[in-house]
Amino acid sequence: MRLKLQHAPYIANKISIDLANSQYITISVPIENITQSTLKCLQKEIQKELDIDEKVRNILEERSDEIEDFGMDERELFRMCKRQVAQEQNFYLSWDDRCSDISHTILGELVRQKEIVFAVSEMIIKNIIYKAINDYSRIYEKAEEGAREKLKKYKRKIAYGTEEYEIVFSKLYEEELRKRGLL
Repeated sequence: MRLKLQHAPYIANKISIDLANSQYITISVPIENITQSTLKCLQKEIQKELDIDEKVRNILEERSDEIEDFGMDERELFRMCKRQVAQEQNFYLSWDDRCSDISHTILGELVRQKEIVFAVSEMIIKNIIYKAINDYSRIYEKAEEGAREKLKKYKRKIAYGTEEYEIVFSKLYEEELRKRGLL
């Protein structure tokens, strides 16, 4: 499972809501500030993976002749190369490790900015953030599926990939997220 930039605002919102609803935390700033700090951390982490992907694509592009000559599986080479580059950059690809690392980063930023105060173990707060990310990742797949199903039922067919499709899909996606309590 990988996080996507377009999901970052929704994940940040879910984290903020979950932190605000937690009995262990006192929020010392408006919830919008927490959402913005969380969003910046998420975007930075997601961008790291995008940069790794780009670096791997460049490496494979440089070796494209060799790959073709030996009939190698490009997808498998991409995965192997990505693992190597990620390891070199201390970037976690395992979902659990990645969520844990992102949760730790977000918690550190919120504490550094003095946006939240708590009197319990950091692990408890980190787990709230981790659970929010993990729950969202499960729910977003269902929300996307629901939005696609609604789009299929439109009387007038909208071509996939068009600007109109993206606008309608985004609206339906947000409705599905609201229905699931994420907005």
